[in-house]
Amino acid sequence: MAELIELENIKHEPNTVVTVGTFDGVHQGHRALMETVVNKAKAREARSVVVTFDPHPREIINPGKEGIKLLTTLKERAEILEDLGIDILLVIPFDRDFSLLSSEEFVRDVIYDKVGVSEFVIGYDHHFGRDREGTIETIEKLGKELNFEAYVVSKQEMGEVTISSTVIRNTLAEEGNVKQAAEYLNRRYLLNGIVIHGDERGRTIGYPTANLKPEHENKVIPKNGVYAVKVRVGDKWFGGMMNIGIRPTFGELIRTLEVNIFEFDREIYGKTIQVRFVDRIRDEVKFDGVEELKAQLDSDKQKSLELLS
Repeated sequence: MAELIELENIKHEPNTVVTVGTFDGVHQGHRALMETVVNKAKAREARSVVVTFDPHPREIINPGKEGIKLLTTLKERAEILEDLGIDILLVIPFDRDFSLLSSEEFVRDVIYDKVGVSEFVIGYDHHFGRDREGTIETIEKLGKELNFEAYVVSKQEMGEVTISSTVIRNTLAEEGNVKQAAEYLNRRYLLNGIVIHGDERGRTIGYPTANLKPEHENKVIPKNGVYAVKVRVGDKWFGGMMNIGIRPTFGELIRTLEVNIFEFDREIYGKTIQVRFVDRIRDEVKFDGVEELKAQLDSDKQKSLELLS
């Protein structure tokens, strides 16, 4: 993955092409920006650096509200950025003091003095600094003063939709439309989770499941329902189907994430596996009994196999 570095460990290098943002999801709009950074870095024989923040700035600026749901963890972002050719993902701890920096202080004291910059690539609508007062004009003005270039990447649209992390979060959490989300992301939505003990009820009806605890508590979970999925265990991929919900047939109220991995019979409690969502099969429904549930699971598996083939 792209080298994950904290601010205190970054080496100052003036010949650096840099961009700044949260970049949650690293979606199609972000990718256009990353491609620009990589291409400009190659042209300058410079390093490419993406500056991001942890936790998400909204958690500090709007305290007391429910934590922002994430499309990607820092580790996932670093892996995706490496695939796109980025050298370094620089993570800045975002706290109340940092949020009070003006946009000019941020560019001078952090980007220019600590990171180094020969070219600053910025999205068309990006705002930064205290009260989000920093704009493209701020970067262009400081570029002339500090001798670095500024480049603006235009917005990316798909049909009539301007792609954004918020649009993708809603597509997943409210609609469960993982296929549409994959188009916005240019890859299937993924979830890394630790396999935990469940009630093992699925085993008794021929559909043993791995119960998952997401690696990050604020990870976006798709809408309740049944999904065709790809599952990575170690370095191998398997087909599968995943149920997200409260299992109403058994009168439960706690939301669970269970994946039935096809052609798989290994003990994996405590291991981290990765689920990639292929398509949504159906809503979660309450059945009259176990036999009716099992018949539906047989149908779900057949549908999943068709979607995965």
